[in-house]
Amino acid sequence: MARPNREPPPAAEPSARAQKSADPQPGAPSRRIRDYLGVLGYSRRGLSLVWTANPKLTLGLALCTVIAGLVPGAIAWVGKHLLDAVLFASRGALGARASAERWVLIELALVLTMAAVAKALTLQRALLRQQLGQRINVVILEKALRLSLRQFEDSEVYDQMTRARREASVRPLSLVSQTFELLQQTLTLLGLASLLVGFSLWLFPALIAAAIPLFIAEIAFSTEAWKLSRWRTPESREQMYLETVIAREDHAKEVKLFDLGPRLLERYRAIFERTYPADRSLAIRRALWGFLLGLLGTAAFYGTYLWLVRAAVAATITIGAMTMYAVAFKQAQSALSSALAAIGAMVEDNLYLSNLYEFLDTNIEPERKGSTKGPTPDDGIRFEDVTFSYPDAKEPALAAVDLHIKPGSKLAIVGENGSGKTTLIKLLCGLYQPTSGRITLDGLDLREWDERALRQRVGVIFQDFVRYQLTVGENIGAGDERAYDDRDRWKSAAEKGLAQPVIDALPDGFDTRLGRWFKGGRELSLGQWQKVALARSFMRDEADVLVLDEPTASMDAEAEVRIFERFRESTERKIAIVISHRFSTVRMADEIIVLDHGKVTERGTHASLLAHGGRYATLFKLQAAGYR
Repeated sequence: MARPNREPPPAAEPSARAQKSADPQPGAPSRRIRDYLGVLGYSRRGLSLVWTANPKLTLGLALCTVIAGLVPGAIAWVGKHLLDAVLFASRGALGARASAERWVLIELALVLTMAAVAKALTLQRALLRQQLGQRINVVILEKALRLSLRQFEDSEVYDQMTRARREASVRPLSLVSQTFELLQQTLTLLGLASLLVGFSLWLFPALIAAAIPLFIAEIAFSTEAWKLSRWRTPESREQMYLETVIAREDHAKEVKLFDLGPRLLERYRAIFERTYPADRSLAIRRALWGFLLGLLGTAAFYGTYLWLVRAAVAATITIGAMTMYAVAFKQAQSALSSALAAIGAMVEDNLYLSNLYEFLDTNIEPERKGSTKGPTPDDGIRFEDVTFSYPDAKEPALAAVDLHIKPGSKLAIVGENGSGKTTLIKLLCGLYQPTSGRITLDGLDLREWDERALRQRVGVIFQDFVRYQLTVGENIGAGDERAYDDRDRWKSAAEKGLAQPVIDALPDGFDTRLGRWFKGGRELSLGQWQKVALARSFMRDEADVLVLDEPTASMDAEAEVRIFERFRESTERKIAIVISHRFSTVRMADEIIVLDHGKVTERGTHASLLAHGGRYATLFKLQAAGYR
């Protein structure tokens, strides 16, 4: 799907979807505040996700947080009594020395408690981080497995998945940590505030007033940072793609042969240079405003300190009280700053969690639960006036296709690249739905079939088959998940696909890991890989429709002949559909159709199509001339 050119404004614009949900209207403070509070709505879902990861650790984190929130106020209160006891003892007061020593022991116990709780919090967060990261990645991958092929090919959906995966493993735990941090600092603040009101009711309001401007600025900058990250998701994906092309072995040959490395690396740098100025501007403005607004807090503390010194000089409060109030104000200032920072971080975490849940909330096509058999088993496959268009395509990929493939018949499909051959197969497999018309199997529309039952009826190997970096057996077993580990089925399928000689030559046979991604892996030639993939298509014994999309494109002529002789034997009572550019292959079919720009322009046997003298005959003669 094409993406329009975008020029970033000074504060980079998010996508329209993001703007609708998170971009407040300028000049509307109440709307801005509602939006900031509204975005916290993802907190409940994030906390629920953390709870499902490990309830016991979550409860432990909550308990330690409460303790950590109450202890600082208690330490300040004990410190006041300790200092006063020391002063009284220095003046010879009876029992003051013993009292001072008791307060020391009490403060020691509180400090040790605080240290133990801090270590427990660190440990629990570390354990929860690992479990939560795994849990969220599994949730994202489970969602990805439920997406349709059409959604995978939609760049907007792919952007959503990229944004979700980018920080999904850290943001929910960060949200929980910040939530508990807010709870801890709030408890600390309330405890310290109860001490401060003993001196003046105005200390606490002054404390809050000095902290609010910095808080508002941080929220605004966090939102802008999120918008920047969201706006340039396509550029981030392009950078990841360039990293893949430069650094992966399956691209290395061409990159080196064509000397593409420097050009691709320069393009990688150019993307960074194009996006970095916005990051730099944001970082500078954030640091500058943070420093200037932070001066308000410094001024508030020293103004309070001066007030307390004057009160102590005037003997309206004791030295111990002055010290307690000063420490309490400083700690309250720190606690309030931490609490507001936690709220700001929660807003930021929620913004990034919106990326996760935007992807998880993507509508999916429910798995069809229909019939497992059709009313007329001897009817085979029918395409009835089938038209299909890709999203935003100007012309249909298939147009008014009518086709009847009887049970046991062998059909070959030929045509130039882009004529609609593979699209036709994807429709037959149920990966796409026709834009108009219908496809039936055994007299029943494919849309009324049970999705799993339909897949078991069709065995297919696409021309862009997957080369799994797994063992040979697993590569073959992937053809039928129910028999994934069945070694007897592996061997049977390998013999049908002529892959057995290839496997026998490998050091560990079916247990040899293929590919070079992992230690000990063996790479195969493309023709050998094709035989393994062909064996994969034979795993489905009960499949009565076998589809081979360019199955021998990388094989030599002798192997090709043997493959199709074996293929005809193995599919004697089954429907076989072959897409190929090799006319030595397609001439073995009972019927051949020619696709051109999505339309069936010719059909018949090899002999009849040659006699007709149309497009098929022209292509056959051109290919035959190459062998003279």
